[in-house]
Amino acid sequence: MRSEAHELSTGATDPGRRGRIHPPLRLIPGSPPRMVRMRVVIAGGTGFLGRPLVLRLRAAGHDVTTLTRRADGRSGGREVEWSPSGAVGAWVGELEGLDAVVNLAGEPLADRRWTDARKRRLRDSRLDATRSLVAAMKRARRPPAAFISGSAVGYYGPRGLEPIAEAEPSGHDFLGKLARDWESAALEAHAIGARVVLLRTGLVLERDGGALKPLLLPFRLGLGGPFGSGDQYWPWIHRDDWVGAVEWLLSNPGVAGAVNVTAPTPETNRTFSKTLAAVLRRPCLFRVPATVLKVALGEMSVVVLTGQRAVPSKLSAAGFPFAFSSLEQALAAILHDE
Repeated sequence: MRSEAHELSTGATDPGRRGRIHPPLRLIPGSPPRMVRMRVVIAGGTGFLGRPLVLRLRAAGHDVTTLTRRADGRSGGREVEWSPSGAVGAWVGELEGLDAVVNLAGEPLADRRWTDARKRRLRDSRLDATRSLVAAMKRARRPPAAFISGSAVGYYGPRGLEPIAEAEPSGHDFLGKLARDWESAALEAHAIGARVVLLRTGLVLERDGGALKPLLLPFRLGLGGPFGSGDQYWPWIHRDDWVGAVEWLLSNPGVAGAVNVTAPTPETNRTFSKTLAAVLRRPCLFRVPATVLKVALGEMSVVVLTGQRAVPSKLSAAGFPFAFSSLEQALAAILHDE
């Protein structure tokens, strides 16, 4: 039986749920694509996004170290413990002479209600980790060449029907302010001449976590349907494409600044619901009223009741090859055995 690492390293096509995997790619300006071994440190490399990224990069032959609060082998590679308090620690030497630092650290946004204390933790977990990494980069004698730092399409705030490219301003709600401050902390790495990329990530789809996992049970039971009006756009991306995009951004020094890491075809929540139900061969008859969600989730209901028609303008213009451009294709690959 082939390992996941083998599939990732060979760019194999699996007719099952994983769909097509992007082949390893390292582009050097002015020369044909070829493999160049990179040294990368990833903060937040044990989670829903970080672990598959670590596996992908290691399988492609890159030297990857994960910074984690507790080294327990979950990342699938070399781990170093750190405490992201806003300052540096004994781990600072890990950043010496790197090709890149990838910052995915931060507590999950939608796992519990947003009390004032919870919102402080969401903010502090992102800003403190980012400030720690930037401070360590500034201390290095040979600082990392690139800083790839997490953000979210929530940067834009609740938006309507117009397509949202990377040049659009930030929103003024909690998520907009959080993402703006998170990005500002990351941009401090410009002081050492690092290329900074801000990953404005949409709803990442896979069955083991992210936005899709909590939707599967009600839809499997035939109880799924749109949230609120259903007119709000949900900018989505298959996790394989997200991982492929981050590797691609690591490999392309000409791309910098904010990047919408979303599929080219954002869909409304109504279309998302109907497509998910169709792939699962279930009806889509029920609508969850906005008032119910606001009572159940409080302020956090904005995550599902609002959205942005974010489009990946930079990725598309630079030629990133999306494996999953349609929602039906992505969901079918993920849920093929349902």
